[in-house]
Amino acid sequence: MSRTRWRLGLSATALLVAAGTIPPSAHAEDVTDYAITVDPSARGATIDDTMYGVFFEDINRAADGGLYAELVQNRSFEYSTADNASYTPLTSWTVDGTARVVDDGGRLNERNRSYLDLGAGSSVTNAGYNTGVHVETGKKYDFSVWARAAAGTTLTVSLQDSGGTLATARKVDVSKNGWARYRTTLTATRTSSDGRLTVASSAAAALDMVSLFPRDTYRGEPNGLRKDLAERIAALHPGFVRFPGGCLVNTGSMEDYSAASGHQRKRSYQWKDTVGPVETRATNSNFWGYNQSYGLGYYEYFRLAEDIGAMPLPVVPALVTGCGQNKAVADDALLKRHVQDTLDLIEFANGPASSTWGKVRARMGHPKPFHLTHIEVGNEENLPNEFFARFKEFRAAVQAKHPEIQVISNSGPDDSGTTFDTAWQLNRDAKVDMVDEHYYNSPQWFLQNNDRYDSYDRNGPKVFLGEYASQGNTFKNGLTEAAFMTGLERNADVVKLASYAPLFANEDYVQWRPDLIWFNNHASWNSANYEVQKLFMNNVGDRVVPSTATGTPSLLAPITGAVGLSTWATTAAYDDVRVTDADGRELLTDDFSSGASKWTHTGGGSWSVQDGQYVQTDVNAENTMVSAGDPSWHDYDLKVKATKKAGKEGFLVAFGVKDTGNYYWWNIGGWNNTQTAVEQAVDGGKSTLISKAGSVETGRAYDVDVKVRGRQVTLYLDGQEWGSFRDDKPAEPFRQVVTEDRRTGELIVKVVNAQDAAARTTVDLGRAKVASKARVTTLAAAPDAVNSETSTAVAPVRSTFDGVAGKFTYTFPANSVTFLRIRQR
Repeated sequence: MSRTRWRLGLSATALLVAAGTIPPSAHAEDVTDYAITVDPSARGATIDDTMYGVFFEDINRAADGGLYAELVQNRSFEYSTADNASYTPLTSWTVDGTARVVDDGGRLNERNRSYLDLGAGSSVTNAGYNTGVHVETGKKYDFSVWARAAAGTTLTVSLQDSGGTLATARKVDVSKNGWARYRTTLTATRTSSDGRLTVASSAAAALDMVSLFPRDTYRGEPNGLRKDLAERIAALHPGFVRFPGGCLVNTGSMEDYSAASGHQRKRSYQWKDTVGPVETRATNSNFWGYNQSYGLGYYEYFRLAEDIGAMPLPVVPALVTGCGQNKAVADDALLKRHVQDTLDLIEFANGPASSTWGKVRARMGHPKPFHLTHIEVGNEENLPNEFFARFKEFRAAVQAKHPEIQVISNSGPDDSGTTFDTAWQLNRDAKVDMVDEHYYNSPQWFLQNNDRYDSYDRNGPKVFLGEYASQGNTFKNGLTEAAFMTGLERNADVVKLASYAPLFANEDYVQWRPDLIWFNNHASWNSANYEVQKLFMNNVGDRVVPSTATGTPSLLAPITGAVGLSTWATTAAYDDVRVTDADGRELLTDDFSSGASKWTHTGGGSWSVQDGQYVQTDVNAENTMVSAGDPSWHDYDLKVKATKKAGKEGFLVAFGVKDTGNYYWWNIGGWNNTQTAVEQAVDGGKSTLISKAGSVETGRAYDVDVKVRGRQVTLYLDGQEWGSFRDDKPAEPFRQVVTEDRRTGELIVKVVNAQDAAARTTVDLGRAKVASKARVTTLAAAPDAVNSETSTAVAPVRSTFDGVAGKFTYTFPANSVTFLRIRQR
């Protein structure tokens, strides 16, 4: 790749001093003029050290096969169909000879219920994660196993791949006694990502907890973290670590793992399952479709937070499930037990080593407290009233015994809507300290909502933005998130904590995207979004310096586009489509008596004309869009009859259809037939504009009427106005915020230019006395640029700019995030 020097400002040349390059300048005519005015004498919001953090959830194999450094998959033979329909107790193992997994009284302990019964002269081989067990030449790998053998045995432990031996095999003698742990160390003689670990036994033996750990974990800790992944977290310098979820916390059974509860395997994440010796930690199904060993548990999360200088922020179940399950547990005794568990968690984190749970922490190697200050109860509950009734029980108990602990509530899974509004009202009325908001929206939404928190009540609950992302890992996504983050900082008196989500994705086990850090079994890489987060986290400042900026000159055109019909996991029939302009002139009419030649099928599913109706017949297909009309249409009425035939949801009526990735649709009976909403798709990413609870009846014909006037849309269902919205928020691409770093005395001017034109900007620093030279960090790339294992298209470029004065001009590159650190004299 060629390296191109970039001219920054009008007269000074940047000195590029770091890896990465800024793309070539836009053509001279592709420049827009802006002005930023800074008022250093005014007092802006104080920014807490904990403003930005990370959220860790075990999704996309983020824990086992990821941050947790264990190289053996299914090490204790606990995999089952409860985790994944394809799993068996020998998943990831192959047997040479005879072996079976047993669940009987000979087990290692009551919480580790399965073990391997290995025949004499037999062996088992583990395939690890991704392509295999990754080892590097000269590095040491610590093997351990719990074993027993009635007559004693010798185990042979070896590492190999298709090319041969990867380490000198080791012999381990097992005595005739009961269960005991045995250890040896293997030193890799070659580097391979396709390794296999084999354990052979000369005589019959029982095996459990077959483990292989790299000696070189993060900070050299036993049962530790994969070094490269932990270092990428540490490099962000996060102010907090939120853990362990997410949907792991508020799904599944709330019972414990015991004989009394039937050893339930689909449980919510409960902290007591995850502490103590790893061989006694209870296995569990993971909501995202695999197994959780809990080798990475609460103790390890607390250690990670401490090691990187971050505040620990655990999340505990509220006994109301979410993430599509949406049930409230009505069991007072179980609620009291979970409340007590939360009090015990505080003791585990902060109690003296002589206390019941402080003693557990001390035995694990940490007699000093972890200094827990915040706990969150619940996650994205869709039943706000039921959730809040239980939340109050938790908060009252914690405040009574630990008034120093701040208890965080939440506002459901979306940025708006009935659940959001109800939850926020409950939180305000109860004077909750902090409310966790979550939303995953389109890049357009993030550009349009920079001012989201400008109007929040300064005397109400503070905001924890615990999960957010713009639905992609391109640089365009990072740009729009950066634009939004300038609004978070500007409102740092309201938004006290913020974390992108999710944090990790193993490229071979993806359930959710986008993600901040990607990896496989041998490499890891930062997404474009990570580079944005790192730039902000490493340059926060201590207070906001009030500033204003001019906007992008533009006019809001009316909503334009064709019309469309679609379904989602549903079969539906449509009839009597009629589109007229604002004067009543007919643009389209179709009763399907002559077929469906006017319609273009751009989605999935199977469409056909049946009995004079246009019917989508694939009950499993999603986004089955057909469209008709002219993309230049505006100011029109769309009427159609819609009937649900079968399936999980209702029907989708689209308008403003430009292409397959840009449209609006009225989603009637969506979200498993529980909600009706208007969604806008921009470049494939959807966001919700208006939402209400509602469902549709199977077999009933509904009259759907959509009136589009300019950017105002009014929607009617069976002749009754259902709702309306006005989509007139500009997607402003030029955003900025200024903060002050008291330690260095610098003003930090942070500018996002999320457009294809450069931004020639006059910066007025008011009466500030400043040095003439600024330190500059720039992220600039093509909007569709994506980082990968082999290519780093988005990376920071550091330079200096010599033209700083009380008032100066700087040209910010097209599609860029630029931070100028200006020293005050």
